[in-house]
Amino acid sequence: MPQSLFRRRSYLPFYLEFIAGVIARVLYRVRTSGVENLPASGGVLLLSNHISYVDVVVLQLVCPRPIRFVGYKGLRRNPFFNWCFEKSRCIGISAQQPREGLREAVEALRAGELVCLCPEGHISRTGQLMQIQRGFEVIARQAGVPVLAASIDGLWGSIFSFAGNKYLWKSPRLMPTHVFIAFGRPVRPEVATTAWARRELLDLGERAFNERPVLRRHLGRECIRAMTKHPGRLAVVDRTVGRREMRAGQLYAAVAILSRRIRATVPEKRVGIVLPPGVGAFIANLAVMAAGKVPVNLNFTAGRAALETSMRIGGVATVISATAMREKVPGFPWPERTLDLKDEIEAAGGKRAMLPWLAAAWLLPNQWCASLLDLPTVGDRAEAGLLFTSGSSGEPKGVALTHRNILANCAQISSLSILPQTCSLLGCLPIFHSFGFTVTLWYPLLRSCRVVTLPSPLETRKIVDAIAQEKATVMIGAPTFIRPLLKKARPEELKTLDLVVTGAEKLPDDLYRAFLETFHIEILQGYGLTETTPASNINQPHPPVVVSTNEPQLGKRTGSVGRMMPGMTARIYDPETWRELPMHETGVVLFRGANVFEGYLDDPGKTRAAFHDGWFITGDLGRFDDDGFLFIEGRLSRFSKIGGEMVPHGTIEMKIIEAFGWDQAESPSVYVTGIPDATKGEALVLLTTQPVAPELLREKLTALGVPNLWVPKVIHHVDRIPMLGTGKTDLKQCRELAMEAAR
Repeated sequence: MPQSLFRRRSYLPFYLEFIAGVIARVLYRVRTSGVENLPASGGVLLLSNHISYVDVVVLQLVCPRPIRFVGYKGLRRNPFFNWCFEKSRCIGISAQQPREGLREAVEALRAGELVCLCPEGHISRTGQLMQIQRGFEVIARQAGVPVLAASIDGLWGSIFSFAGNKYLWKSPRLMPTHVFIAFGRPVRPEVATTAWARRELLDLGERAFNERPVLRRHLGRECIRAMTKHPGRLAVVDRTVGRREMRAGQLYAAVAILSRRIRATVPEKRVGIVLPPGVGAFIANLAVMAAGKVPVNLNFTAGRAALETSMRIGGVATVISATAMREKVPGFPWPERTLDLKDEIEAAGGKRAMLPWLAAAWLLPNQWCASLLDLPTVGDRAEAGLLFTSGSSGEPKGVALTHRNILANCAQISSLSILPQTCSLLGCLPIFHSFGFTVTLWYPLLRSCRVVTLPSPLETRKIVDAIAQEKATVMIGAPTFIRPLLKKARPEELKTLDLVVTGAEKLPDDLYRAFLETFHIEILQGYGLTETTPASNINQPHPPVVVSTNEPQLGKRTGSVGRMMPGMTARIYDPETWRELPMHETGVVLFRGANVFEGYLDDPGKTRAAFHDGWFITGDLGRFDDDGFLFIEGRLSRFSKIGGEMVPHGTIEMKIIEAFGWDQAESPSVYVTGIPDATKGEALVLLTTQPVAPELLREKLTALGVPNLWVPKVIHHVDRIPMLGTGKTDLKQCRELAMEAAR
């Protein structure tokens, strides 16, 4: 909101306010929503998130009333901060002597002033909302004034934030920073609890994040700009056959000539891609997008029926692949128009045609390079990619991801400390996997990370060699793909790894402990779904302790899937009554955020079923702790209701493994599912690769205190537990096996 430079709105002397106002308006472009909710007079307690040292500046810049800020009293030991405290009438508070600061804040509120404090109690060094402290409750109740929340977005990453694990000592932004502040509505002091504050700040943070200008941009254009900014950068190291390097400028040139050929020869809106991770997949996906089409990476490990369904839903009549790939998956329902990537590049002019584009990458501004491909500046809610759910529990559904979805998730991941621009990322997840699609394809293109690719996450020895020889620093994979490293890798071969991030399925405790003991690397567990593009939660390393406060902050918590990504908010609902529950109680997890998809392709019925009042239903049961960490308790579909009681399949599996001491190192040996039962509604069936008698199973589970109701009544021996190509258990096939066993 534009404000006059000469209107007094702070407690600073006029000359300081004027100078600070001019500088702030040069450095920041601040927009707001809901500022009219702020009472024009009388005492008001304003609660704000705290992500940088200039939060107070931008808040005062847009606020029509002078603000008394509550700050950490220990900062007054610094002469500069002491001067700032004095001039702005800041209220100092400390953990050692909190009453003095609390009393001063209450007196200011009773005197009709606007007081602002950070309910987290300190500046965030993770970029995420920390635990909410109860001090503000005391202040609000004693003063008897309304409480209002505000969330600031856009300052994380500036030199005044702890992004990159340091303050100040990083490159300043060359362009003005876009900041958005979302204000909530005032509530009575008795309503303003810590639970209310966390929920309100998360909701407002989601609203503010959605206003980021970058989310309206075109994904392909942003990738081209990033690539041509540093054309000599090594972008991809492809280890599919031997070792092949491709630099950013070369990638741009290949994309340029192929995109023009696709635009001229392919009439359909969507183009199928059947390629493993590698240079070819990077070129094909970006070229299809640059041609104004939508890339559809098809799951070539799925059955023929599922693939035919996917291609029918997506309207895919043209597929880009490679000769070696066609030989590898002969059972794939190849359409009549199947294009060979190498042949298409040659038909587009090959290396000779690439030369002018390579010169453009080196000589022209990156904006011009993008414009040469006729890429629009706005993508926003237009479809940018089509993925299909794994079909683990039913027929594949087409998840249409927009430019906004992918740009949002990449921005969210970038704000954390797990994938810095300097990292070397090992990319072996298939591109048809949502994590492979966003995190190991688009993210490296946007953020200029080096990515080392391998065609399959199952080739453990090749993965180990790639890590050792390419000095990879970050590996991403499902627990199923990570576990074999324990037997096939030596500690010195993985010494360059800083992080291992896992998702897709729950991280087993034994794998976490064994990996930490063997390689001294802690696996960070994350969580997400195809519909959330995919990352919604992630653990990250604890941020370093700073000298000014000497207080540690949490970035991770064992057993959890981490905090939500910045710009996301959540609800917990009772799975039976659909009544909203407190966040710390277990129920169905619902999400909202810019990275959440808008619906299934051409399926309004399934889209309606996937949302509740605008909130995406994950189908997973979970709870949040006071620090904001999410604990997933199980899949809603992986619970059976027997005799009126909810019985968790996953918990039973863990108890069976514990009872018999079965080794899960090679592959899972236990799976529990439910089938219809005329007497009690459902009956439990155990699928196992191990020989076990029903009597022994009951005896051992009873000894562990497992209720009789939880003991599987049917045991079916199988050669292996069915798995999908993404590393997840094939729930649909497991259920079919259980139904056959019960007949």
